[in-house]
Amino acid sequence: MSRDTRICFVGDSFVAGVGDPTALGWAGRLVADAHACGHPVTAYNLGVRRQSSTEIRARWLAECLQRFPDDVDARVVFSFGVNDTMVENGRPRVDAADSVANLTALLAEAADRDWPALVVAPPPIDDDEHNARTAALDARFADLCATAAVPYVRTHQPLGTDPVWRHEVRIGDGAHPGAGGYTVLADLIRAAWREWLAR
Repeated sequence: MSRDTRICFVGDSFVAGVGDPTALGWAGRLVADAHACGHPVTAYNLGVRRQSSTEIRARWLAECLQRFPDDVDARVVFSFGVNDTMVENGRPRVDAADSVANLTALLAEAADRDWPALVVAPPPIDDDEHNARTAALDARFADLCATAAVPYVRTHQPLGTDPVWRHEVRIGDGAHPGAGGYTVLADLIRAAWREWLAR
């Protein structure tokens, strides 16, 4: 009998798969990959458009607790940051130090409950200045996850040079890709995802 694995994908509009006409996004593609590899999972997409890490931190635990009974293999995938680095009223919506503090708290709370975590980097959009801020945050997230021994998938840089991602973001709303871009993103995450699920 296979283990009862349940996974919450927690984050923003990229987690939700906004812009993908197939409605799969990268999370749905990874869930399909798990099933294809003989590892069925129950997945919950908890991506909310425009939410920052501060807003995600405020809601995530209550939402996951409703979906994780005590007797299951409960896991969490976190991905956010693009909204944190968005400039509003002359400054980023969330200071980088606060973004790092929020991720630190999320990982600590997950560890306290023995929920393995996987973190996916915030992706680039069609705005070079915004991307520079997000890339800096990505580096800080990577350092944090290395210290916490949590797998972190650095997708920001490869997506920034990927022609499919860049084209679909540009012809879309300037931030979100279509199905092709989400396929590229899922492909970048797949190896780490499979390794993480096998633990």
